[in-house]
Amino acid sequence: MQQAAAGPRTLTVYRQQESLGAAQDLDFALELLQRVKTGVLGPMLRLYRPEPTVAFGQRDTHLPGFEAAAKACRELGFEPLVRKAGGRAAAYHQGTLVIDHLEPDADAIAGAKGRFSFFGELLARALRDAGLDAAVGEIPGEYCPGEFSVHGTHAANPAHRIKLIGTAQRVVSGGWLFSSVIIVQDSAPIRAVLEASYAALGLDWDPATAGAADELVPGIDVQGVEEAVLAAYGRYASLKDGDFGTLLA
Repeated sequence: MQQAAAGPRTLTVYRQQESLGAAQDLDFALELLQRVKTGVLGPMLRLYRPEPTVAFGQRDTHLPGFEAAAKACRELGFEPLVRKAGGRAAAYHQGTLVIDHLEPDADAIAGAKGRFSFFGELLARALRDAGLDAAVGEIPGEYCPGEFSVHGTHAANPAHRIKLIGTAQRVVSGGWLFSSVIIVQDSAPIRAVLEASYAALGLDWDPATAGAADELVPGIDVQGVEEAVLAAYGRYASLKDGDFGTLLA
């Protein structure tokens, strides 16, 4: 995608040190999108580690087992929420890194598919730089399946592939939000809540596709992945640090 490849001149990086709360974190991304599309804020990245959350897709809410799935999430310590973007249920917690990338764009809709491809590969490269065997592409049976998911392959067992990154977009007139969730550490609670949720919803999937980066590269942590992601983004645009507190004022 030419526009993505050229990139903006500068991205301001805001590191959110503490969660605002599961629901507030999701809502704040949409608030930021409104500011970016109107020019109040420029192109930016927001990075944070979320509270335990299961973000259901809109389609999930229409299934007869949705209330049971939400109840199972709460029992396992995850807050069930419904996101604006499409897809199926995805789970994350403080062992994950969320990246919200926002830019103004007069023709945001036109570049949507290319954006998935371009930034999916950017993130896969970041994981490769961090030592993982990572690639873009849906793997059979994955949760919240997507053509441009990023998966990792076990070095000793190439047949064992796990989903590491899910991406989603919100496109509005004048701008876009590209959100990525990287599962880095402590996959057991995520796998457990997904198993309970998908069983309640009556959706088939393969629990073996749920995992974390540290299963493939022992010792890798969220800080290391964040550094690799920012290095990859640094090849896309100039980066400068911003004060997250100013966004709350």
